[in-house]
Amino acid sequence: MAKVEVVMPQMGESVMEGTVIEWTKQVGDTVEVDETLLEVATDKVDTEVPSPEAGVLVEILAEEGDVIEVGKAIAIIETDADAAGDVSSNGSEEAKSEEPAEEEAPAEEEAEEETAQEEGAAPAASGGSDEGERIEVQMPQMGESVVEATVIGWSKQVGDTVEEDETLLEISTDKVDSEVPSPAAGTLVEILAEENDTIEVGQTIAVIATGKAAASGSGSSKSAPKKEEKKESAPEKQEAQPAAASSNGASGGSEPQRMGSDGRFYSPLVRSIAKEEGISQEELENIDGSGQNGRVSKQDILSYVEDKKAGKVSAPAAQKSSGGGLSKPTSKSSDGSISAGQLDVKHPPSGDVEVIKMDRMRKMIAEHMVKSKQTSAHVTTFAEVDVTDMVKWRNANKAKFQEKTGTKLTFTPLFVEAIITAMLEFPLINSSVNGDEIHLKKDINFGLAVALGEGGEGGLIVPVIKKAQEKNLVGLASAVNEVAVKARSKKLSPDDLVGGTITLTNYGSVGNLMGTPIINQPQVAIIGTGVIEKRPVVLETEAGDVIAIRQMMFLSMSYDHRIIDGAHGGAFLNRIKEILEDFDMSRSV
Repeated sequence: MAKVEVVMPQMGESVMEGTVIEWTKQVGDTVEVDETLLEVATDKVDTEVPSPEAGVLVEILAEEGDVIEVGKAIAIIETDADAAGDVSSNGSEEAKSEEPAEEEAPAEEEAEEETAQEEGAAPAASGGSDEGERIEVQMPQMGESVVEATVIGWSKQVGDTVEEDETLLEISTDKVDSEVPSPAAGTLVEILAEENDTIEVGQTIAVIATGKAAASGSGSSKSAPKKEEKKESAPEKQEAQPAAASSNGASGGSEPQRMGSDGRFYSPLVRSIAKEEGISQEELENIDGSGQNGRVSKQDILSYVEDKKAGKVSAPAAQKSSGGGLSKPTSKSSDGSISAGQLDVKHPPSGDVEVIKMDRMRKMIAEHMVKSKQTSAHVTTFAEVDVTDMVKWRNANKAKFQEKTGTKLTFTPLFVEAIITAMLEFPLINSSVNGDEIHLKKDINFGLAVALGEGGEGGLIVPVIKKAQEKNLVGLASAVNEVAVKARSKKLSPDDLVGGTITLTNYGSVGNLMGTPIINQPQVAIIGTGVIEKRPVVLETEAGDVIAIRQMMFLSMSYDHRIIDGAHGGAFLNRIKEILEDFDMSRSV
């Protein structure tokens, strides 16, 4: 006998265990290499566990709902055909004694397989090149720190013909969106991940078939019947769930759903706990999640349950309204007028209004901005800067600079250069807060806020120039141009967006004088540059005060007052002002 153990997979560096959600195969079933055996979940991701070998599932070592440590055996596959036959007919009697109705299942499956072969179905694995081959498409690695990605949408469907490098689907991480190309020409015969599914890097998400395998496999997909079966069985579960919820004391709220109205994903484990504890969807959406993108983890919901039992958490207002006690005052007085403070702000007027659903990037920006405000104590300081000399030098040398370097010289690299010079004198600005610790960074990884789309309607992204302190003006100009082009053409990788220690946002590019930018976490400061305008300014000269026309700009900096005091932040901003105003007009290109 050749037995192969199936173990609980590693699903991220910090994940030490997973929960068995559901077995797709049962003892005695025949399985192919990489065919799904079961689904498992952690508090961060749900995933399918594929079979490591072709054979027969002879033993299941973990039941649904069991929490299993990573690396621990959860099933055994018998790869020897003769031994597997003995096991499927005799060896599993003990496991099947409790379910005699299923004893004939393997025979039925064998009959189905024989019928499929008679009808010309493609074999699971082909030996010759004429027969073609089945090529797995895996979730790609999108950066060192990225361990999972979410399916945004499929560009191809089962049965579609695809060319090599043609886009199959779009995926996203919390940092960047990307397209997944086909690794070979052929036919898409299986889709193993639905839209909004979060998939681990390296996991199979589709199968491409070539040659005869493509011709025979395009008619039906292994994954399609499974999805239909799940959908057909869903109504039965939905009918049973309200009764279970009411027996557990749940009030009139709706049952927990996979996706909430707030756009957050709720894992099967979290939904299962919610149902057992009688927690409605409305309550679930009120729980602050500690996971990625605010996802509610197992610990989050268990803590909520404990607080609720201890009386520290009250039920949602919608559930309270049905009970007795104090009622909300009516919104109208006896004469029909509305008093101040009595407007029904929860139900605004619904006149001529267009409702636009937020896209994924807009929701991420919203979450990050709110999180930053909740994390850092924001203070914004302003300085007015005379950049006349810098403007004159740039105008006089931009043509020569482009001819010599091949890169346009904008004001941005000049600002970046001045900020870096000041940061080397004020190292606390290049830091982050971790609990009660301040982490000083040695490298200055400079982030640039880039607006996407017409008028910035496509969102905002912040690519990072790594080790910017090592670059001269030519290097900075080249790097600024490169990240801007990559951002607008969606060519950025996740590694281009992480590790930033300071950010520059140029709201002057759209004509704004000044602004109060929000800190890009976990950084402690963000610099903003306003529009450069000619203004009359009083200048002190040896002959006395004079009024002159100068190129002026407002500089702003929002900083984290938890570790940067006003005097320190103001001194740093003033140092940038000095560097810009003392620009060397004689410097060479």
